[in-house]
Amino acid sequence: MILFVSEKVRHDLVALAALFACLITGLTTPAKAFAGFADPAVIAVAAILVVGRAIELSGIAAAIARTAIPPKASFTIRLAALLVVAALLSAFMNNIAALVITMPIATEIARESKRPPGATLMPLAFATILGGMTTLIGTPANLILSSVREDELGAPFGFFAMTPVGVSVAVVGLAYLAFAGWRLLPVRGAAEKRGKPPWRVFELSYEGQVPILVAAARRALRAAKGRLLAVFRDGERLALGDSNSIAAGDRLLILSRQTQWDAAEKAGLATHPVQASTAKGATARVVVAHGSFLIGLGHDAIENRSEGRLSVIAVGPNTARGKAMLSHLQIHAGDQLYLGGDSADLARFVPKARLLEIDRLDRAPIKRGGAVATLGVFAIAVLAIVVGHIPPAVAFLAAAVFLAASRLVPAEETYRSIDWSVIVLLAAMIPVGRSFEESGAAAIAAQIIGSALSGLPLIAVLGAICAVALLLSIFLNNVATAIIMGPLAVDLARRLGVPPDAALLAVLIGVSADFLTPIGHQNNMLVMGPGGYRFTDYGRMGALLVVLVILTSATVLTLLYGHR
Repeated sequence: MILFVSEKVRHDLVALAALFACLITGLTTPAKAFAGFADPAVIAVAAILVVGRAIELSGIAAAIARTAIPPKASFTIRLAALLVVAALLSAFMNNIAALVITMPIATEIARESKRPPGATLMPLAFATILGGMTTLIGTPANLILSSVREDELGAPFGFFAMTPVGVSVAVVGLAYLAFAGWRLLPVRGAAEKRGKPPWRVFELSYEGQVPILVAAARRALRAAKGRLLAVFRDGERLALGDSNSIAAGDRLLILSRQTQWDAAEKAGLATHPVQASTAKGATARVVVAHGSFLIGLGHDAIENRSEGRLSVIAVGPNTARGKAMLSHLQIHAGDQLYLGGDSADLARFVPKARLLEIDRLDRAPIKRGGAVATLGVFAIAVLAIVVGHIPPAVAFLAAAVFLAASRLVPAEETYRSIDWSVIVLLAAMIPVGRSFEESGAAAIAAQIIGSALSGLPLIAVLGAICAVALLLSIFLNNVATAIIMGPLAVDLARRLGVPPDAALLAVLIGVSADFLTPIGHQNNMLVMGPGGYRFTDYGRMGALLVVLVILTSATVLTLLYGHR
């Protein structure tokens, strides 16, 4: 738990360390230690990620999202429609993919309403989390709790077992986000609110025959509403003393709201952009999502992977804090990049590289035949689970195999679409969670919590279970929280005479309610930079949402299970 909270060690490595600790201490056996890798929940998560990626690449989900949002309505109505669409997408596909699809629309709604992107991006991230509570495949934690139910009660959750409480919580949460929540966010980036573009960092090459002083370059760039960050000569950074000279061939690292072409022209210096060939093409501002194959590579990887069709022409302001040449920077998750090139090439490359488009200047084409087939395969898999009672792991693995065999998902995307760190986390933590129960630790924890909750009405007990799961998920990964809290909730339910399903569903809602910090969920972290948020902004909008989630889930579960 200390390592999870520290965020200094990757969650999958923490899970593996916990697994080996259980082996060393005898809490699990070698025969059981790696059973998690064959657990149906783990297989189902991997297969669902492949199917969701196929839907994302088909372009049909983005087209549905744009069609469902009225273009002429007020900001509040358009935001509400966007949040509903995002939640619906998140119910049936990976919630990061749902964010990828809807994020450009959110930015567009904010821009057209002359508001900063922060007015729409955090509500959107929260909406995708709420949508994940509504179906069995909405989030990996749901599948884990279904597996816990099968171990404890003999049968897993049905596909829509959590839908009544999940939809109730989502409806209340979405209404709050659309009509009140976004108003609680502080207004920052007033310039961007007035329609001005965001800050970007780019390079200009000085081409003058006569050297100029740094002080003169600073004045010229200041007049062009830019700022000189660094000067490089032969790859080495020079000192920025006012009396130092800038010679022909030197590269200037600039911070500005303008494009590099406008900045070069307005500064009046003999400079031109380093990537001048992209001036006539389209530009897209993107955020690097977790799981992108670009992470850890240099910026030139984009040009190499796109066969020279695309290039990084600028980066977000946070990326260049080290004041290094852009070609020397590594790409990290959460980085903002400005990609230049032909719009068709951008539309093809951006989704394949798992980049989230903040400003979408071109729309991805819809592969109509492939989109219909992909949706058909997905629908058959869901029907097989609901009507045919086929296990989710079998149904979605079959769907993933069919999509790969029929090339509805590109061969290179089949394995790349799987977030292997999540798979390892799940597989390693499942034996750890079982040892938590088999060793008696869950029973001890249930006895302590049960004594505190004894005698309270059902609604208070369920609210407390949801709140404990929610608080743990702030510090731990929600999957790890589900693995720990699942068996504990069942033991607690038996001690207090509470229906076990009600307790498990309270945990299901609680582990997904990551609304207080940016570190609780990947989607929260991904919108932090583009939205201009600070750590405390999440609590400002999320605190009341958390209260509404706990109250709504406890009330609905009491109505559903109070007579049993």
